[in-house]
Amino acid sequence: MEQIEGIDPAPVTAWFTGHVPDVEPPLTFELIAGGRSNLTYKVADSAGRAWALRRPPTGHVLPTAHDMSREHRIIAALGRHTDVPVAPAVGFCDDPSVNGAPFYVMGFVEGHIVRDIGAVKALGEPERRVAGEDLVDVLVRIHEVDVDAVGLGDLGRREGYIERQLKRWYTQYENSKMGVDIPLIDELHHRLLAAVPPQQGSTIVHGDYRLDNTMLGDDGRVKAVLDWEICTLGDPLADIGLLLVYWADPGEPGQALLTSATTAPGFPRRAEIAERYAAASGRDLEGIGFYIAFGYWKLACILQGVYERYVGGAGGGDRSGVDGLGGHVATLAELANEAARGVA
Repeated sequence: MEQIEGIDPAPVTAWFTGHVPDVEPPLTFELIAGGRSNLTYKVADSAGRAWALRRPPTGHVLPTAHDMSREHRIIAALGRHTDVPVAPAVGFCDDPSVNGAPFYVMGFVEGHIVRDIGAVKALGEPERRVAGEDLVDVLVRIHEVDVDAVGLGDLGRREGYIERQLKRWYTQYENSKMGVDIPLIDELHHRLLAAVPPQQGSTIVHGDYRLDNTMLGDDGRVKAVLDWEICTLGDPLADIGLLLVYWADPGEPGQALLTSATTAPGFPRRAEIAERYAAASGRDLEGIGFYIAFGYWKLACILQGVYERYVGGAGGGDRSGVDGLGGHVATLAELANEAARGVA
């Protein structure tokens, strides 16, 4: 059985045969995403059935990060009780002796992940507009979920979301500096903390909602929302603010993601995304500038943690572009500072 980083094939196969109905070994494993968040593998059996397995990055990870049971619990609840599109939850393994770390398994959803300009060709221009509009509509549905009714009411504290997030990501940044200090990140932390707007309700917050964290169908519609690892309860405007950070218009560089599929013809413009969310959710986006500034700042802190993990030898995925991450952290801080003018 071929060895693949992050997978111990024999015990994982034994777990599958004991917990996944109708599986027919031998199994094959293929890393399909990894390193910058939890690792995702495609698992296929001899009958052609497929599943996705999620586990934490290999090597050192930050405390409290990469909670597999939490992620599995969220998609299981949403899949069972709501119309939010997620991959079907199959099973969770909390025994690290099986694969070195807890993992969970979900159904494998076929479709398109539109991560960059190269992947855009999978959709025609009409389907790109559908993708942008459906992305917003699905986000509204996420924010409409009755968390108590679906069993997620204890997922996190409901109030003070931005204050907690500022503390969380600033602590990660402080723990990941590696001798590199960007004073603007410290300054923005204090400015944002002093200018937090009143929270407009409490909802599920995905935490990293963007086009390439969804699986799209051929028609452009969202088949599954992926990567729920930092989901919690809190301020819904944080999700739409971050989506707008990621959503670049034509003629703009893909500043948050380095490259952005949304600059291709057919996608709605950033202003249309904001207007559609405001109309469908009934929420006031007049103060969205704060959440855009917070989104850039948060990404800077997250990327510093990613960079620290890679330099420290953790990851388990594609290491391309890692050398440029340090400079991009500083760029994101500058973008946060520009967005914060007049709001923080």
